Parts: sequence; C-alpha cells; structure tokens
Amino acid sequence: MKLLTVNVGRPTPSEYTDAEGGTGIDKRPVDGPVAVTAPGPKGVGGSGLAGDAVVDLRHHGGDDQAVYAYAREDLDDWQRELGRELANGSFGENLTTSGIEITGALIGERWRVGPRLLLEVTSGRIPCRTFQGWLGERGWIKRFTQAAVPGAYFRVIEAGEIRAGDTIELVHRPGHEVTVGLMFRAVTTQRELLPRLLETGEALHPEARRRAVKYVEQQGS
Repeated sequence: MKLLTVNVGRPTPSEYTDAEGGTGIDKRPVDGPVAVTAPGPKGVGGSGLAGDAVVDLRHHGGDDQAVYAYAREDLDDWQRELGRELANGSFGENLTTSGIEITGALIGERWRVGPRLLLEVTSGRIPCRTFQGWLGERGWIKRFTQAAVPGAYFRVIEAGEIRAGDTIELVHRPGHEVTVGLMFRAVTTQRELLPRLLETGEALHPEARRRAVKYVEQQGS
C-alpha cells in the first residue's frame, strides 16, 4: 500500500464555475516533500496540502475535506471505460494511491502516510459541474454517481510531510460497517441508507450527518 504521487494545483480560469479565480481542480504530480496540515474550518481554510489551491471555499476545502484521495486502480477502470488516458491527478485528487481500498474504506478509518501524517476518512466526493466541465465527458455527473466509486476525503489528525513513494498504513478501523461507498450512495441515490450514517459518530463529514439527522426526523414525523 503506497502513495504513487502527491498532486497539487494552481488556480485555473474555468467557464464551469462562478467562483472568482476559477478552479484548482487541475492537479499535477510534484517532486519532493509536501507539508500537510489541517487548513481550518470550511469557508476559511482551503487545501491541507501546501501549495495546493482551493478556489471555491463555499463548497470545497476546510478541515473535513483537507485531502482528497483516489485509487490508481479505479482510475485505470475509468481509463478503460472512457477510452482515454487519465494521468495521476486527473480527478483533482491530492493523493493517487496504489494497493489500498478506498471505496470500501470505513468512515473514521485512519491512515498513516509516510512517517508522520495521520489522516481520517470523512466522506466520499460528490461530483459537481466543475468536475464534469474539467473532465469534458458529457453526462459525467450522472455516470460518476451511478458508478459510486467516489474516492475519499480526509481530515488531518496529525500533520506531516509526504512524498511520492511513501508507504500507507491502515492503523485504525472503526467497529461499524459504513464504507465510503455506502455513505456516497446514501447521500445520492439511496436515501434510505441515510440512518446508517449515524453509526459513524463524530468521524462523519458534518454535512452528511445533517442530511442523515434531517432524514430520520422527517421519517419520524
């Protein structure tokens, strides 16, 4: 289980977002170490990676979405399906991984990346118009949602430097069975799964928790 590349992006103009300054979705692999820290609350903090741009702070970045990871194995599946090359960073991911399950990762699962960085899984990535426009695939939001292979967002528990080739160690798995894939389906296509998200405690992304609580309240009324 290892980190293939660390990917960061600079602001890029885009017609697919109304955020001033464009988008930071164009992530490229970098050489050398990259410092990763908790960036601060949503709306204030951006990416957890030094040198990585998050332009639209309304919807991206912050402590609960400090780092985004996608598996090279899943990129390879999409590469075959789309019939085009997808370089590491193509989905806007900060970490392109190898040998570790992401869709099946549990909410609250913790990874040690390199010697010091400790990350905690909070949620799956919900596709947006900017993602579709960047990739240039018609109907991409629907296609990505139906596939339910979203990659994972993490919060930073312990800061540290990382670089390409670092090992990834799974150091904690919580006792529930709520995976990134289940969480993603619950907030997109299978709302009946929302109550299960409450099994995850404080590890779950706050926005997903609010959706789950609201659903349960509505069902009880």
